[in-house]
Amino acid sequence: MAFDPEDERVARPGAALKAHLIAPAPLDNLSVEDIEARIESARAEIARCEDAIAKKKASRSAADAFFKR
Repeated sequence: MAFDPEDERVARPGAALKAHLIAPAPLDNLSVEDIEARIESARAEIARCEDAIAKKKASRSAADAFFKR
C-alpha cells in the first residue's frame, strides 16, 4: 500500500495537541474574576502563538529568498 499524505489515519506531528490546547471547561462554578483570569491567560497564549507564527513565516521567507537566487 502506497503512502497517502491525505489519509486521516496517518498520525501528523502535533495532532495530539489539538485535543487539549483549547479545552472547554464548565464556567458555571467560576467567579467573574476566575473567568477574567482565564480569558487573560488565553489572550497571552494567543499572543505567544501569533509571535511564533510570525517568526516561522519570517524564517521561511528568508529561506525562500536565499534559495530562489
